[in-house]
Formats: sequence, C-alpha cells, structure tokens
Amino acid sequence: MKRFGLWMMWMVWMAVPAGAQQVMYSNLKSLVEQRGDTVSILKVEKRSKNQIYLLGGNDYRISATDNPGMSRYLKSRCYAVQVDSVLYINCRKMRYKRYRFGHWYAKALYIAGHVFYAAQPVGQIASSTSTPPDATRLGGEVGNAIHAAGLTNARVYYELDLTTGRSLFVGKERMMQLLEGNPEQQALLQQEQRESAEIIGRYLHQLK
Repeated sequence: MKRFGLWMMWMVWMAVPAGAQQVMYSNLKSLVEQRGDTVSILKVEKRSKNQIYLLGGNDYRISATDNPGMSRYLKSRCYAVQVDSVLYINCRKMRYKRYRFGHWYAKALYIAGHVFYAAQPVGQIASSTSTPPDATRLGGEVGNAIHAAGLTNARVYYELDLTTGRSLFVGKERMMQLLEGNPEQQALLQQEQRESAEIIGRYLHQLK
C-alpha cells in the first residue's frame, strides 16, 4: 500500500503542468496520499540573505493574499505546499535529530520515490560541512560573525522519510547508497571534498 501511494504521488507530480492550482497539505499522510486543499491565493516569496541572517528561518515565505488566518496556518500548521510543479516543505515541522530548522519553507525535490529538501546545516553537520575557513582562525565577535554569515548562506540536503516523517542528512555516505548501481557517479562522488547542497544536488539529479 505504501509503495502504491508513493507511485501515485510520483505520477501526480510528474503530471502537474505549468500554471497548475496550488495545494496545501496538512500533514505527512495527506502529502503522501496527495489529499490536500486546493487554493488559488498563495504567494511565494524568496527571502533575502539579510532577512535570514537577522530573523532566522528558511528560504521561502508562503502566505495567502488578503487572508491573515490562512497566512497564520501556512506559517505554523501547514506541512507542505505545492505551487505549480514545485513542492515546498514547512521547516517548522521538520527536525534533524533534536535540532529544529526554524520558520518558513524549503524547496524540495521529489526524485525516484524520495523527497529531498535543502536547508541550513544544523548540529554536527554545521560544524563539519559548512564552517568558513576564516572562522577557524578568527576569534571573538569577528569570528562569530563570519561563522554566522557562512551558515546563513550554507545549504545541505536532507531526506524526508515518507513513513516516519524524520529527516536524514544526505551527505556522501547516503548519496553513495542512493547511487548504488551507478559506479561512474559513485567514483565521481568519492572525489568531492564538500557535502553542500550545490554538490549533492548534482548527484541527486542523476537519480531521475
């Protein structure tokens, strides 16, 4: 049954044309089963680096035009939103281990039966994948500012487990598993020095 639901989800997303209606999903189950609320008043805004640095949160703000109540729902309770052919995950609902991602939405990829979304590195990932080189040499307020700015701009990929709702870090180890059966891409991945969303994203698209 779960495989059938994932297959249907893939078929629906692949069939979505440009200019399609907007859909809000209230929880993980409704997302997997593609049972959402169709609307036509959603506005997607790309947040600036300054906004993210000063106020925290993720890359996209989604609100409802002239509807404060729905805007509050989108911010705090909605699980995911599909606008045209693009899926956005509400990071307020996401966790990586015990770490939270904060408010607002991240753009997601649905590839080969998996959902991946790009968000800021947290916890051990923040220190191991995204620390700017200068931040390790400078101390005090200057070093902290450089580090914070680096994390504001940094993105890594997480995988949303469509059964449990948990998030898994997609680094080289997980990517090697996903690329099983593609030794050429695995060999290229082994040579990569970073696990940023830019790098990992190139290999995720090889799964199509």
